[in-house]
Amino acid sequence: MIIKIFLSLSLLIWNSSCKKDEDPYTWKSLKVSASAYNSVSYQTSENPHITAFGDSLIPGKKYIAVSRDLLALGLDHNTPVKITGLEGVYLVKDKMNSRWTNKIDIYMGTDIEAAKIWGRKKVNIEYGIIEDDLEILND
Repeated sequence: MIIKIFLSLSLLIWNSSCKKDEDPYTWKSLKVSASAYNSVSYQTSENPHITAFGDSLIPGKKYIAVSRDLLALGLDHNTPVKITGLEGVYLVKDKMNSRWTNKIDIYMGTDIEAAKIWGRKKVNIEYGIIEDDLEILND
């Protein structure tokens, strides 16, 4: 009997310690225009590997740039973004010229051909907002 109680308690403690980590984000959806860009000076600036946030772009990483109007919606520096039709989670690492609105640019390293093939299209995205940030946005 004591062994059964001990085993039951052990199983209960083990189950509670194996809880999956809860997602800290509230995911919001948005439809945007999407194009692609590369680390080349004629597409960006004199220093094409440094973003407007001051980060270094690393080819092969999943990064995006956002139009500045999206910053006010919570798509700020390092915000995680899921893009329908693409695998993985992208991070906001750059911001675009103020002439663009409701737009993202997907970073494609130095692969100019891949960016041309992507072209320009409308996509649905989901972006993660931390609860504390969500309260600030709603104030």
